[in-house]
Amino acid sequence: MATEIRALVDEGAARLARVADNPRVEAEILLAAALARPRSYLAAHADSQVLDCEATDRFEAYVTRRALGEPVAYILGEKEFWSLPLAVAPGVLIPRPETELLVERALAHLPPGTDLEALDLATGSGAIALAIASERPACRMTATDLSQVAIGIARQNARRLHLDRVEFLAGSWYEPVEGRDFDLIASNPPYISNDDPRVEREVRRFEPHAALYAGPTGLEALAAIVEGALRHLRPGGWLVLEHGDTQGEPVRALLTHAGFDGVHTHRDLAGRERCTEGVMNSPPAR
Repeated sequence: MATEIRALVDEGAARLARVADNPRVEAEILLAAALARPRSYLAAHADSQVLDCEATDRFEAYVTRRALGEPVAYILGEKEFWSLPLAVAPGVLIPRPETELLVERALAHLPPGTDLEALDLATGSGAIALAIASERPACRMTATDLSQVAIGIARQNARRLHLDRVEFLAGSWYEPVEGRDFDLIASNPPYISNDDPRVEREVRRFEPHAALYAGPTGLEALAAIVEGALRHLRPGGWLVLEHGDTQGEPVRALLTHAGFDGVHTHRDLAGRERCTEGVMNSPPAR
Protein backbone atom coordinates (compact mmCIF):
# COMPACT_ATOMS: atom_id res chain seq x y z
CA MET A 1 0.00 0.00 0.00
CA ALA A 2 1.41 3.42 -1.00
CA THR A 3 2.16 5.89 1.79
CA GLU A 4 2.56 9.65 1.63
CA ILE A 5 6.06 11.07 2.11
CA ARG A 6 4.84 13.24 4.99
CA ALA A 7 3.42 10.21 6.80
CA LEU A 8 6.62 8.22 6.35
CA VAL A 9 8.68 11.08 7.78
CA ASP A 10 6.27 11.44 10.72
CA GLU A 11 6.45 7.72 11.46
CA GLY A 12 10.24 7.63 11.18
CA ALA A 13 10.67 10.68 13.40
CA ALA A 14 8.47 9.13 16.09
CA ARG A 15 10.58 5.96 16.10
CA LEU A 16 13.83 7.94 16.29
CA ALA A 17 12.77 10.29 19.09
CA ARG A 18 14.66 8.31 21.73
CA VAL A 19 18.01 8.21 19.96
CA ALA A 20 18.20 11.38 17.85
CA ASP A 21 18.54 15.02 18.85
CA ASN A 22 16.74 16.00 15.62
CA PRO A 23 14.59 12.95 14.82
CA ARG A 24 12.64 14.60 12.01
CA VAL A 25 15.81 15.76 10.25
CA GLU A 26 17.30 12.28 10.53
CA ALA A 27 14.08 10.69 9.25
CA GLU A 28 14.18 13.01 6.24
CA ILE A 29 17.85 12.20 5.58
CA LEU A 30 17.13 8.46 5.67
CA LEU A 31 14.02 8.71 3.49
CA ALA A 32 15.80 10.87 0.92
CA ALA A 33 18.60 8.29 0.78
CA ALA A 34 16.10 5.44 0.41
CA LEU A 35 14.45 7.28 -2.47
CA ALA A 36 17.81 8.32 -3.98
CA ARG A 37 16.57 11.91 -3.95
CA PRO A 38 17.86 15.14 -2.35
CA ARG A 39 16.22 16.17 0.92
CA SER A 40 14.67 19.17 -0.85
CA TYR A 41 12.56 16.73 -2.86
CA LEU A 42 10.69 15.68 0.30
CA ALA A 43 9.46 19.18 1.08
CA ALA A 44 8.37 19.75 -2.50
CA HIS A 45 6.50 16.44 -2.66
CA ALA A 46 5.34 16.04 0.95
CA ASP A 47 1.84 14.98 -0.11
CA SER A 48 3.01 12.63 -2.86
CA GLN A 49 2.71 8.90 -2.40
CA VAL A 50 5.73 6.61 -2.43
CA LEU A 51 4.89 3.86 -4.89
CA ASP A 52 8.32 2.20 -4.81
CA CYS A 53 7.99 -0.68 -2.34
CA GLU A 54 11.74 -1.33 -2.35
CA ALA A 55 12.43 2.27 -1.34
CA THR A 56 9.88 2.03 1.47
CA ASP A 57 11.46 -1.20 2.69
CA ARG A 58 14.90 0.43 2.60
CA PHE A 59 13.62 3.34 4.67
CA GLU A 60 12.07 0.98 7.23
CA ALA A 61 15.37 -0.89 7.48
CA TYR A 62 17.32 2.33 7.87
CA VAL A 63 15.00 3.58 10.63
CA THR A 64 15.22 0.25 12.47
CA ARG A 65 19.03 0.38 12.44
CA ARG A 66 19.05 3.99 13.59
CA ALA A 67 16.51 3.29 16.34
CA LEU A 68 18.98 0.70 17.67
CA GLY A 69 21.61 3.43 17.93
CA GLU A 70 23.65 2.91 14.77
CA PRO A 71 24.98 6.25 13.47
CA VAL A 72 23.40 7.62 10.29
CA ALA A 73 26.83 7.87 8.65
CA TYR A 74 27.39 4.11 9.00
CA ILE A 75 23.87 3.32 7.78
CA LEU A 76 24.33 5.38 4.62
CA GLY A 77 28.05 4.67 4.27
CA GLU A 78 28.87 8.35 3.79
CA LYS A 79 29.55 11.54 5.74
CA GLU A 80 30.15 15.03 4.39
CA PHE A 81 33.24 16.85 5.62
CA TRP A 82 34.57 20.16 4.24
CA SER A 83 31.87 19.80 1.53
CA LEU A 84 33.49 16.51 0.46
CA PRO A 85 31.34 13.33 0.43
CA LEU A 86 33.46 10.76 2.28
CA ALA A 87 32.83 7.04 2.47
CA VAL A 88 32.79 5.76 6.06
CA ALA A 89 32.24 2.36 7.58
CA PRO A 90 32.45 0.61 10.95
CA GLY A 91 36.09 0.57 11.97
CA VAL A 92 36.63 4.17 10.88
CA LEU A 93 35.87 7.23 13.00
CA ILE A 94 33.05 9.39 11.67
CA PRO A 95 34.38 12.89 10.80
CA ARG A 96 33.00 15.68 13.01
CA PRO A 97 32.27 19.30 12.04
CA GLU A 98 34.59 20.61 14.76
CA THR A 99 37.54 18.99 13.01
CA GLU A 100 37.09 21.50 10.19
CA LEU A 101 38.79 24.00 12.54
CA LEU A 102 41.94 21.86 12.32
CA VAL A 103 41.77 22.06 8.53
CA GLU A 104 41.33 25.85 8.70
CA ARG A 105 44.43 26.21 10.89
CA ALA A 106 46.49 23.90 8.68
CA LEU A 107 45.52 25.88 5.57
CA ALA A 108 46.55 29.09 7.34
CA HIS A 109 50.11 27.74 7.44
CA LEU A 110 50.14 26.40 3.87
CA PRO A 111 50.05 29.39 1.49
CA PRO A 112 48.23 28.77 -1.81
CA GLY A 113 50.47 27.78 -4.70
CA THR A 114 53.34 26.51 -2.56
CA ASP A 115 54.58 22.93 -2.86
CA LEU A 116 55.13 22.40 0.86
CA GLU A 117 54.96 18.92 2.42
CA ALA A 118 52.29 18.11 5.00
CA LEU A 119 51.58 15.05 7.14
CA ASP A 120 48.25 13.92 8.61
CA LEU A 121 48.57 11.42 11.47
CA ALA A 122 45.70 9.04 12.36
CA THR A 123 43.96 9.94 9.11
CA GLY A 124 40.94 7.64 9.50
CA SER A 125 38.69 8.20 6.49
CA GLY A 126 41.27 10.63 5.10
CA ALA A 127 39.08 13.62 5.98
CA ILE A 128 41.83 16.05 7.01
CA ALA A 129 44.34 15.05 4.35
CA LEU A 130 41.77 15.18 1.55
CA ALA A 131 40.33 18.49 2.70
CA ILE A 132 43.80 20.04 2.68
CA ALA A 133 44.60 18.45 -0.69
CA SER A 134 41.39 19.83 -2.18
CA GLU A 135 42.37 23.37 -1.16
CA ARG A 136 46.13 23.17 -1.73
CA PRO A 137 46.66 20.95 -4.79
CA ALA A 138 50.33 21.97 -5.08
CA CYS A 139 51.14 20.64 -1.61
CA ARG A 140 52.55 17.16 -1.20
CA MET A 141 50.28 15.41 1.29
CA THR A 142 51.06 12.21 3.22
CA ALA A 143 48.74 10.50 5.71
CA THR A 144 49.27 7.58 8.09
CA ASP A 145 47.04 5.35 10.18
CA LEU A 146 47.61 2.20 12.18
CA SER A 147 44.36 0.69 10.86
CA GLN A 148 44.52 -1.11 7.52
CA VAL A 149 40.73 -0.70 7.28
CA ALA A 150 41.09 3.08 7.62
CA ILE A 151 43.87 3.27 5.05
CA GLY A 152 41.76 1.29 2.58
CA ILE A 153 38.77 3.60 3.01
CA ALA A 154 40.96 6.71 2.83
CA ARG A 155 42.46 5.52 -0.46
CA GLN A 156 38.95 4.80 -1.75
CA ASN A 157 37.91 8.35 -0.87
CA ALA A 158 40.94 9.80 -2.62
CA ARG A 159 40.05 7.90 -5.79
CA ARG A 160 36.39 8.97 -5.63
CA LEU A 161 37.41 12.61 -5.23
CA HIS A 162 40.23 12.44 -7.79
CA LEU A 163 42.75 13.66 -5.20
CA ASP A 164 45.51 11.38 -6.36
CA ARG A 165 48.46 13.28 -4.90
CA VAL A 166 47.77 12.13 -1.34
CA GLU A 167 49.96 9.24 -0.19
CA PHE A 168 48.36 6.95 2.41
CA LEU A 169 50.66 4.72 4.47
CA ALA A 170 49.76 2.09 7.09
CA GLY A 171 51.66 2.14 10.37
CA SER A 172 51.87 3.62 13.84
CA TRP A 173 52.28 7.41 13.96
CA TYR A 174 55.60 8.33 12.31
CA GLU A 175 56.87 4.82 11.58
CA PRO A 176 55.84 4.86 7.88
CA VAL A 177 57.63 8.19 7.31
CA GLU A 178 60.85 7.56 9.25
CA GLY A 179 63.64 9.75 7.93
CA ARG A 180 61.30 12.26 6.28
CA ASP A 181 60.70 15.91 7.20
CA PHE A 182 57.56 18.02 6.77
CA ASP A 183 56.53 21.66 6.74
CA LEU A 184 53.33 20.92 8.63
CA ILE A 185 52.01 18.05 10.74
CA ALA A 186 48.31 17.88 11.61
CA SER A 187 46.40 15.31 13.61
CA ASN A 188 43.06 14.54 15.19
CA PRO A 189 44.33 11.67 17.36
CA PRO A 190 42.59 9.65 20.07
CA TYR A 191 42.31 12.01 23.04
CA ILE A 192 39.60 10.58 25.30
CA SER A 193 40.60 9.09 28.67
CA ASN A 194 39.57 5.49 29.26
CA ASP A 195 37.05 6.40 31.97
CA ASP A 196 35.57 9.58 30.48
CA PRO A 197 31.82 9.41 31.31
CA ARG A 198 30.85 12.03 28.71
CA VAL A 199 31.24 9.74 25.69
CA GLU A 200 27.83 9.10 24.15
CA ARG A 201 26.51 5.56 24.33
CA GLU A 202 26.21 5.07 20.56
CA VAL A 203 29.76 6.37 20.06
CA ARG A 204 31.11 3.86 22.57
CA ARG A 205 29.09 1.08 20.99
CA PHE A 206 29.69 1.65 17.29
CA GLU A 207 32.82 3.71 16.64
CA PRO A 208 36.35 2.23 16.86
CA HIS A 209 37.75 2.47 20.39
CA ALA A 210 41.32 2.74 19.10
CA ALA A 211 40.38 5.99 17.33
CA LEU A 212 38.71 7.41 20.44
CA TYR A 213 40.54 6.36 23.60
CA ALA A 214 44.17 7.32 24.24
CA GLY A 215 44.75 5.84 27.69
CA PRO A 216 44.31 6.72 31.38
CA THR A 217 44.84 10.49 30.92
CA GLY A 218 43.70 11.02 27.32
CA LEU A 219 46.99 12.77 26.56
CA GLU A 220 49.03 9.72 25.61
CA ALA A 221 48.66 10.01 21.83
CA LEU A 222 49.05 13.79 21.88
CA ALA A 223 52.30 13.48 23.84
CA ALA A 224 53.66 10.88 21.39
CA ILE A 225 52.84 13.13 18.42
CA VAL A 226 54.53 16.17 19.99
CA GLU A 227 57.66 14.15 20.79
CA GLY A 228 57.83 12.67 17.29
CA ALA A 229 57.30 16.05 15.67
CA LEU A 230 60.71 17.15 16.92
CA ARG A 231 62.28 14.62 14.53
CA HIS A 232 59.99 15.27 11.56
CA LEU A 233 59.27 19.02 11.41
CA ARG A 234 61.50 21.36 9.44
CA PRO A 235 62.51 24.67 11.04
CA GLY A 236 59.53 26.98 10.67
CA GLY A 237 57.16 24.04 10.41
CA TRP A 238 53.86 23.93 12.27
CA LEU A 239 52.26 21.27 14.43
CA VAL A 240 48.44 21.55 14.59
CA LEU A 241 46.52 19.30 16.97
CA GLU A 242 42.86 18.70 17.74
CA HIS A 243 42.11 17.78 21.35
CA GLY A 244 39.35 17.56 23.91
CA ASP A 245 37.60 20.69 25.15
CA THR A 246 39.29 20.46 28.57
CA GLN A 247 42.78 19.69 27.27
CA GLY A 248 43.89 23.09 25.99
CA GLU A 249 46.13 23.87 28.95
CA PRO A 250 47.97 20.51 29.11
CA VAL A 251 48.46 20.45 25.32
CA ARG A 252 49.91 23.95 25.41
CA ALA A 253 52.25 22.73 28.15
CA LEU A 254 53.33 19.75 26.01
CA LEU A 255 54.20 22.02 23.08
CA THR A 256 55.94 24.66 25.20
CA HIS A 257 58.01 22.06 27.05
CA ALA A 258 59.08 20.54 23.72
CA GLY A 259 60.40 23.93 22.56
CA PHE A 260 57.65 25.07 20.22
CA ASP A 261 57.07 28.79 19.74
CA GLY A 262 53.87 30.65 18.95
CA VAL A 263 51.83 28.16 20.97
CA HIS A 264 48.16 29.08 20.78
CA THR A 265 44.80 27.39 21.26
CA HIS A 266 41.83 28.11 18.99
CA ARG A 267 38.18 27.70 19.96
CA ASP A 268 35.51 25.91 17.94
CA LEU A 269 32.14 27.39 16.96
CA ALA A 270 30.74 26.40 20.35
CA GLY A 271 33.46 28.44 22.08
CA ARG A 272 35.36 25.40 23.38
CA GLU A 273 39.15 25.06 23.22
CA ARG A 274 39.60 22.56 20.40
CA CYS A 275 42.82 23.04 18.43
CA THR A 276 46.34 23.95 19.61
CA GLU A 277 49.31 24.77 17.38
CA GLY A 278 52.96 25.71 17.63
CA VAL A 279 55.89 26.40 15.29
CA MET A 280 59.31 24.72 15.27
CA ASN A 281 61.79 27.57 15.05
CA SER A 282 64.91 25.60 15.90
CA PRO A 283 66.45 22.63 14.08
CA PRO A 284 64.64 19.37 14.92
CA ALA A 285 66.33 17.12 17.47
CA ARG A 286 67.78 13.97 15.91
